[in-house]
Amino acid sequence: MSTVNGGISFWYAQEGAPAPREPLPGDTTADVCIVGAGYTGLWTAYYLKKAVPFLNITVLEAKFCGYGASGRNGGWLYNGIAGRDRYAKLHGHEAAVRLQQAMNATVTEVLDVCETEKIEADQHRGGVLEVALSPAQLARLKAFHAAELAFGETDRELYGARETADRIRVAGAVGSSWTPHGARLHPVKLVKGLADAVEALGVTIHESTPVTEIRPKHAITPYGTVRAPYVLRCTEGFTASLAGQRRTWLPMNSSMIATEPLTDAQWESIGWDGRETLGDMAHAYMYAQRTTDGRIALGGRGVPYRFGSKTDNDGRTQPQTVEALREILVRFFPQLAGVGIDHAWSGVLGVPRDWCATVTLDRSTGLGWAGGYVGSGVATANLAARTLRDLIQQDSGQSGPTDLTALPWVNHKVRKWEPEPLRWLGVQTMYAAFRGADRREATAHSAATDRVAVLANRLSGR
Repeated sequence: MSTVNGGISFWYAQEGAPAPREPLPGDTTADVCIVGAGYTGLWTAYYLKKAVPFLNITVLEAKFCGYGASGRNGGWLYNGIAGRDRYAKLHGHEAAVRLQQAMNATVTEVLDVCETEKIEADQHRGGVLEVALSPAQLARLKAFHAAELAFGETDRELYGARETADRIRVAGAVGSSWTPHGARLHPVKLVKGLADAVEALGVTIHESTPVTEIRPKHAITPYGTVRAPYVLRCTEGFTASLAGQRRTWLPMNSSMIATEPLTDAQWESIGWDGRETLGDMAHAYMYAQRTTDGRIALGGRGVPYRFGSKTDNDGRTQPQTVEALREILVRFFPQLAGVGIDHAWSGVLGVPRDWCATVTLDRSTGLGWAGGYVGSGVATANLAARTLRDLIQQDSGQSGPTDLTALPWVNHKVRKWEPEPLRWLGVQTMYAAFRGADRREATAHSAATDRVAVLANRLSGR
């Protein structure tokens, strides 16, 4: 059976490419110019326009809405945020607890907006189940579970092997941790519905309009320049394509496969009736969901990084990555050894040097940005957007500080990545170390995390 490779993503193969919006017709002005029409950019436009209806907001997108990670991700709407532990060290435990509570509430916020705006994105709130498949993974799982409880997630549950199998029968699973703060969704249905809602509010979206450079009060494109008091960079994994941003965030590749629809008998053998999103405690971890049409969509890192911060061409991924993801699928569910893989694709996510998501508004220049989600952007983008709204309203004198503007990730400064070839060598070495550690832990009888993985985490700043 042939596998479609690329074509943006399986989600776009289902939905079809959107009708193209007009590019920027020439020089213009706006109150707020947003660069990037993924989740961060669209959510920011949505909340700003809802808060201040008279604002003239222009969104510029290089391809089309959701072309990047927002249209290619695993459909995990969950409460994870990159950098929480570091923020606890920098700002104190209680500040990090407030950040975590804001993320917990964000899952509900996204689902509530979908209901209000009548966005049907196959959303199902089944929570997130993360499984352990070895003694070392189980030790990390228990430590992870305890840490989440310490950050106030008192509704999280820890399961043994039997209780895990009652939810999803993952071969060899020895335990799991489940949180209700998560939902499965269809990424493209969400981004399309959000773009439509934004336009209905009166926001202007120009597609096929790549921004080549951002300056204070200017977004420069081949078709003209948008001048605005506030220019917001919402480009995540594609940030390196902007002038002067090559080393800001590293574009990390993540790849996915989608199976053919499974039979009723196959689903009966797996379980998964709760439609939880599924992950594991490996160092090179996987993520998966049960789609509304009865497939398994499963992802992992594949080839993690392209030299020079280059990005892929319309989502095509390497054959060896497709095979590696199939091996994970069959390792988790051996009964699916003969199942067909209908689609494979890849995308890029933004990774800061300290692996911390951030949201920033420079009040001296009017430049703002949000991102560095490290793969947790489906929900985090929404929190970032509401925070950018509050920062702009505060800066323009329309409101004062809010609970969101006081969160510890606001205006966090991150140093740049190393120049090439150092960052390419570093990323390749890190993921080779993680994969080797996972192989050794799978056959070891020790609960200790592999020492090579510990060292790789320390050296990478992860």
